Formats: sequence, C-alpha cells, structure tokens
Amino acid sequence: MKDKILLAHGSGGKLAHELVESRFVKAFANPFLAKLDDSAVIDFSGRLAFTTDSYVVSPIFFPGGDIGKLAVCGTVNDLAMSGAKPLFLSLSFIIEEGLSQGELNEIVNSIQKAAQEAGVKIITGDTKVVHRGSADKLYINTAGVGMIPEEVNISGSNARPRDNVLLSGSIGDHGIAVLSQREGLSFHTQLESDCAPLGDLVVEMLNASPNIHCLRDPTRGGLATTLNELAKQSKVSIRIEEEKIPVQEEVLAACEMLGFDPLYVANEGKLVAIVPEEDANKVLKAMRGNHYGAGAAIIGEVRAEHPGRVVMKTCLGASRIVDMLVGDLLPRIC
Repeated sequence: MKDKILLAHGSGGKLAHELVESRFVKAFANPFLAKLDDSAVIDFSGRLAFTTDSYVVSPIFFPGGDIGKLAVCGTVNDLAMSGAKPLFLSLSFIIEEGLSQGELNEIVNSIQKAAQEAGVKIITGDTKVVHRGSADKLYINTAGVGMIPEEVNISGSNARPRDNVLLSGSIGDHGIAVLSQREGLSFHTQLESDCAPLGDLVVEMLNASPNIHCLRDPTRGGLATTLNELAKQSKVSIRIEEEKIPVQEEVLAACEMLGFDPLYVANEGKLVAIVPEEDANKVLKAMRGNHYGAGAAIIGEVRAEHPGRVVMKTCLGASRIVDMLVGDLLPRIC
C-alpha cells in the first residue's frame, strides 16, 4: 500500500506531514510556503484582485493537461480577466483514498510547471483524504490574488455600443478533448485541451491598448454563455458572425456526431475581449503575436438595441438568437 494514498495521509499525523513535506513543499518551494504557518503573510499596495475556484474534472488526466494544470490555469486566467497580474495561489487537495502516489506526483509536477509558466507562487494550501468512493480520485480548490495596474478598468459591465468583440482562438477544444476520454464514448481524436495561462497574453493586449472594456474566459457554458453574461451585465446586445468564429474541424465533427453546438462547449485557454472600435486592430495584432492568441479574430460587435440579447449571423445569411446554456451539456468538464 506504499504506493497508495491512505486515510492516514489526511490524519494530521506523521504520514500527513511526510506527504506535505515530500510532495507539496518540495515541489512548490518558496519563502512564503517554507514557513509552514497556518496562513501566508504578504504585503500589498494598490488594487487587489482575488478569486476562488474548484476543479472536479473527470477524468483527471486528458489530452493536453490534467486537473493540476487546469487548476492553475483556470485560477490565473480568472485574475487576468480583470487585468490583474497573477501573483499568488492557494491549493487545497481533496484526495480519495486509494489514489496512487504516482498519479499524485504527476499532478504535482504538472502544477509546478504551470505555476512557473504563469509566474505565480503557491504560498499556502491544505490536504484532506476522504473515504474510497467519496470523491472521484482528486478534487482541487484554489484561491488566487493579483495586482491590477492603476490605469486598467476592466469589467463585464463596461461594454459599449460600437465596441468590437475579439476571440483569441478556436473554441471547444477543451470540452471535446476531455469528452474523448470518457468511458462509454467510442470516438477518437488527436485534439488536445487548450488549457493554458493567459496572463502574458493579457499584458500584451493591454500594452497595445489600456482601454480594453471587458475580458472573459469562456469556460463552462462556452462562448455563447459568456457573451450572454457580458450582454446582460453591460445592458447591450452583441452581434456575432458564424463564419468568423474559429472552430477546428475535429471539434465540428465531434459536435455533429454528438449533437452539440460548439458555441456551448467549454474552453480553458481562450478569452473574449470587448474593445473600442478604434483600438480593435491594435489589440488583434498584439493577440496574434502571442502563442496563445495566434488564431485570434474579430467575431462581432456590440450594439445598443435589444439589451441583453446575443444574435448570430449564420453562414447562410440568416440570424438566430444565441441564448445562454440551459442544463448541463458536459458535466464534470472543469
């Protein structure tokens, strides 16, 4: 049983301390974490962004990532969507009894690599072990903090008529990549999750224009739900064009087979930006100059009429209302 997580690893005793010190403290080493106090003490001066999230993806390993990489990228991206520079994360692990030490090691290493790429430090955390059958191998809860530059004012309520809507790349990659690994599904694809930290991309966009009005990462509920959220928050309508929305052929094929609409499939490495019309091309150029924005496109515009509504001009020239996701298209996807 030495290669398995036991309930005793969550007891707070010797095994728990050994697990924390040998796995987490060693992998995420930094002066804040090394103190092993009950909380990390950090100094701030300026505007602070703070977010929290939980990750319950199934399976915990998927093409292009795993639950650890997903937890880091998802949290830093939430900070970046407010224009903040991500700085610090907390990580709490809820581990099912019986998880292999090898799987845990792989996830910890993935977290370390993702945090390094994102430029964040993991400065505090927690570990709990639950009975076999009480979780699905591993759940991760996070919190993140970052600093917002003084001149930046990004909010879902800032969209204005005539603004352009930009998308950083193809949609649906994450959802289909995860779904392809689900038991009981018999389709195969070379597609990988787009899971990625977007902080550097946002910095380059803000360097091109500090006047960006809205940023949002279209995760659960996909692009359609995100656009509806922004339209409602800003009390505007959004009109998009189907032919301008980048979608990989493999995603289109999988969605056609499964009866899904790519607009509603989850993403974990894409962002939507709403930008003043006069700055749109500058921001687009900056996005395309970054690896994570190489496929960026202007996909629509903001309008004043019919507040709260999202409309799409289809490839056939007709228009249809794009509503928010109803129900659960892809459960346990992030």
